[in-house]
Amino acid sequence: MSLFNVYPLFDITPVKAKDVYVFDDNNTKYLDLYGGHAVISIGHSHPKYVAAISEQVSKLGFYSNSIQNPLQKALAEKLVSFSGCTDYELFLCNSGAEANENALKLASFHNQKKKVIAFKNGFHGRTSAAVAATDNAKIIAPINAQQEVEILELGDLVALEKALAKNDVCAVIIECIQGVGGLDESNTAFYEGVDLLCKKYNTCFIADEVQSGFGRTGDFFAFQKYNVTPDIISIAKGMGNGFPIGGILIHKNIKASYGLLGTTFGGNHLASVASSTVLEVIEEENLMQNVKEISAYFLEKAKEISEIKNIKGRGLMLGLEFDFPIAELRKKLIFNQQIFTGSAKNPNLLRILPPLTIKKEHVNAFFNALKIELSC
Repeated sequence: MSLFNVYPLFDITPVKAKDVYVFDDNNTKYLDLYGGHAVISIGHSHPKYVAAISEQVSKLGFYSNSIQNPLQKALAEKLVSFSGCTDYELFLCNSGAEANENALKLASFHNQKKKVIAFKNGFHGRTSAAVAATDNAKIIAPINAQQEVEILELGDLVALEKALAKNDVCAVIIECIQGVGGLDESNTAFYEGVDLLCKKYNTCFIADEVQSGFGRTGDFFAFQKYNVTPDIISIAKGMGNGFPIGGILIHKNIKASYGLLGTTFGGNHLASVASSTVLEVIEEENLMQNVKEISAYFLEKAKEISEIKNIKGRGLMLGLEFDFPIAELRKKLIFNQQIFTGSAKNPNLLRILPPLTIKKEHVNAFFNALKIELSC
């Protein structure tokens, strides 16, 4: 049986990885500055992570959410400690799309409205409501398009209030730093204005931290740069370091009831241990401080390259914008220089999403390689 052909694939077959490096079946070593879409947070095959998952699977890998699971409670307590989000409760699922799907569903349950406001170039997943809130018509099937979603320009508070005043919007969902869309972000007045307008019109403010959460921006969550209190915070990607896990933090003004949300695999024993271990490593190795230091160094090095016209993002969620499409440059970095980077909806943007363990020597290697390929 062949695979359903939905991804264009580079002719590389990884077979092992360690920290910031990936090795293929020819034992070629690649510097990973993409982390599999910002998933690898504490480095590939971190020894503490491997040991924790191995120990857990040897005891109990999975049972349903119909029984007590202290590992979920331990993860929730760690999340409160790390994030400072003390007025929230945790629901665990399996992916970023599922997190956003549950966030939107919960918002609609909460205020009994059904329309969603999202923003141009936003990406929230590929499931039903999440993909309808994504600004990409190519991946929205007719069955998804029946969702009531309005896409606004990022930064337009006037249009937002006009839409909210109709009193039919259950949620405003927003990435404080856009991922797939190309690292665009608005300003403090906009994000704080969104928060105030949502409160004014009884609309849930959903902060999509699927890609930007778990320390990637230098703050635990990207929204924490601003004075806002989201009703729901969606998380995934870096929280499991490659083990499938997602979740939503739900403000206590939204009340739980049996059957409101549900999942078979969400928050299973292995997933909970994986995420708890990620948090422990982030703390023990002071990785959020490393994000800030390496980001500052990266930005200084980027200034040396005149072909870079703009630098977007924060922390280790960065984009280098050129005045030409980067598809060929990205291929050259992979096949000539053995460096993984990412692309975006913006064809001129090279995305940089490395493990949070990256060091200055890795940044130097990248910029040396970039200079070589730009001079060819």
